[in-house]
Amino acid sequence: MSPGPARGRVPGADGGAGRRGPVRRWQLVRAGTDAVPPSTRRFMARARRRRMRAALPWAVAAGVLALAGLVAWTLLGTGLFGVREVRVVGAELVTPVEVRDAAAVPDDTPLAQVDLAATARRVGTLAPVERASVSRDWPGTLVIRVVERTAVAAVPQGEQFALIDRSGVVFRTVPRAPDALPLVRVDRPGPGDPGTRAGLAVLAALTPQLRAELVSVDVAGLARITLRLRADRMVVWGDATRGAEKSRVATALLGQQAKTIDVSAPDVVTFQ
Repeated sequence: MSPGPARGRVPGADGGAGRRGPVRRWQLVRAGTDAVPPSTRRFMARARRRRMRAALPWAVAAGVLALAGLVAWTLLGTGLFGVREVRVVGAELVTPVEVRDAAAVPDDTPLAQVDLAATARRVGTLAPVERASVSRDWPGTLVIRVVERTAVAAVPQGEQFALIDRSGVVFRTVPRAPDALPLVRVDRPGPGDPGTRAGLAVLAALTPQLRAELVSVDVAGLARITLRLRADRMVVWGDATRGAEKSRVATALLGQQAKTIDVSAPDVVTFQ
């Protein structure tokens, strides 16, 4: 009987004699949950919870940033919330069309992109506008509120009359002086004109009784201011200083039958 192959011999790749030794066959086996100790399962569960808790703030932050980006893109990058209407409030001396033209905000401009302060400044360049404010009314309206200047005097300018406010700003020209306004006669009316400022200072110092009789404040020079009253009467005022004293003295002498009252030096008053 011929001997069989050697026990444990493994044929070599080259046909030669193989190496001797036992043959090992490995097999991967998934362990059941019962094979993992409960303490290990608890440890692993706690580790997963810790990882989730650590990642949660980052996930929330990423979500918030994504939402903020979407909102910003919607407001700034699309016409969804663009300017559809420009509403003008408080305009009487100027028309809403003039205000809109001065605002210069194109239609469909994203409402969030409108520079409110710059828009208000542009509207404020209109002469009758003393100040302006601009606000947003979502989803698509720009609201412009204007406060117009109030005339305190009229300045004769040839055949017309320039209306000036308390600061001396000329904001309107009319063919006839309003009956309720006194006249201030100066050569070059304006906020930077010393004569205009002096005339307005005199007006502000007058008592109600003097204002009721006043026809005009004539500013021939900074120290040559006179008041023309009704019934062809005149008050020599001098300069614009000590206005309250001069006004009080002139008011006290209104009852005198004098055509000219000189209060340029209120301590020494003359009248005739």
